Amino acid sequence: MPKAIGLITTNYSTAAKDDVFSGRPVASMPYLGRYRLVDFALSNMVNAGIRNVGMIFPVNYRSLVDHLGSGKDWDLDRKNGGLFIMPGTAFGTSRTGARFLIRDLVQNREFFVKNHERYVVLASGNFVANVDVKKLVAAHQASGAAVTVLTKTARKADLDVVRFDVEDGRVKGMGQGVEFGDTAFLDYAVIERELLLERLDAYAAIDHLDFFEALSADFDHCLVMTADFDGYAAPIFDKASYFASNIDLLDLDVLSELTPEDRPIKTKAHDNPPAKYEPGAKVSNSLVSSGDRIYGAVDGCVLGRDVIVEAGASVRNAILMQGVVVKTGAKIENAIIDKNNVVPAGTELRGTDGDILYLKKN
Repeated sequence: MPKAIGLITTNYSTAAKDDVFSGRPVASMPYLGRYRLVDFALSNMVNAGIRNVGMIFPVNYRSLVDHLGSGKDWDLDRKNGGLFIMPGTAFGTSRTGARFLIRDLVQNREFFVKNHERYVVLASGNFVANVDVKKLVAAHQASGAAVTVLTKTARKADLDVVRFDVEDGRVKGMGQGVEFGDTAFLDYAVIERELLLERLDAYAAIDHLDFFEALSADFDHCLVMTADFDGYAAPIFDKASYFASNIDLLDLDVLSELTPEDRPIKTKAHDNPPAKYEPGAKVSNSLVSSGDRIYGAVDGCVLGRDVIVEAGASVRNAILMQGVVVKTGAKIENAIIDKNNVVPAGTELRGTDGDILYLKKN
């Protein structure tokens, strides 16, 4: 693959006001019991051979720093290159769809100047997808475009996802929010580094805008082409999409597509013992993580590490994050239980298919 650097942005908010995203960046949300959402964008770049990756952090960055450390688990703890933690601006990040803020890119302009690779691969931390970045860069080279964006036909309406208006593969316009059948932007793009620097200088006076929003004024003479993505992709911008995407991966065909052997999703290593199924445990159609101890009934669930489901407890269609303890006789259904909660004996926590119950951490 031609040499490229990567940039992942996590300094933005979503339109949803769900408590599930309060207190931590969306990119650091636990996923599938063992991952964080940012693992997908970071692994996609590393799997393509990119060894210089910058990540723009939000103000509430603690959970991201704790998860990423020096980047060792992604082979980015290096003498030359590696993972670069970069500050995001503390203002102007509340508008829906602004995930590549010009002011964030300008503030970290030195990252683009010091590296001499030809291409920059941009990504955000909100999409669950296993993207072949090598293929994306190859499509960019073949098209001769100034910018190539990764797109997929939208499966449902989503206010946070950017829509592109496309004619014969060329982007002619854009808007905020998608409906079923629209061309959805998956927040992956390839652009030549020199062109990016040139555009940042040109857009300095409108640094409150998103980069692609500013670029839209130049679509007539700046060739922006699409590359279609045919794999599983889920935008995570609210409680409903977060829950649905985790449950999607209980389908082994979808899980296999998302985690192929040649492009693994890497994450922070944890030295936990294997899960233990005690006598009387009944577990079906669930993803169970290391360190779990199951005595009761679990059906259609995603369990994080060190979860305990005691005898007589029942958990169905739920996500339990790290360290949750479900006491004897408790029943949980259609719910997200955040980290380090103890559900008392005999308690019933039930949401509905249309309104998932959420219990905040601690």
